Amino acid sequence: MKPTPLPRSSYRFEHRITTRWADNDVYGHVNNALYYSFFDTTITSYLLSRGGLLLPDSGPMIFVVASDCAYFRAFAFPETVESALAVAAVGAKSVTWRIGLFGRDEEEPRAQGRFVHVCVDRGTQRPMAWPQDWLTAFESIRMTTV
Repeated sequence: MKPTPLPRSSYRFEHRITTRWADNDVYGHVNNALYYSFFDTTITSYLLSRGGLLLPDSGPMIFVVASDCAYFRAFAFPETVESALAVAAVGAKSVTWRIGLFGRDEEEPRAQGRFVHVCVDRGTQRPMAWPQDWLTAFESIRMTTV
């Protein structure tokens, strides 16, 4: 069952990604695997903007434990993907992100996805509680509709 597209107004953070010639596949549109890269880039950009991601040798790590994507309409080179992000749920050790990928000035996404990250201790590589500054960053873009 295909999910209902969430409007742009459901999201709280936006990031632009420019497609590249190499992103197109033999069918003339951005290959489906790249959409996951767009999701990851958007989340990483948000965390960097909030100071959540630190150098590779310090602070907690985040591991993806689940993801999905629903495709509604394709992107192709040359286009700008207007990626939008919100937090759908926060647990003691996990966060569920919702990501929408929009064409320029479009209100309905061409694709939308979900990433579930778990906070992991760098030394033990076991789940750990989120630091407070991460929780604050999550709450600041919590979604009003899921």
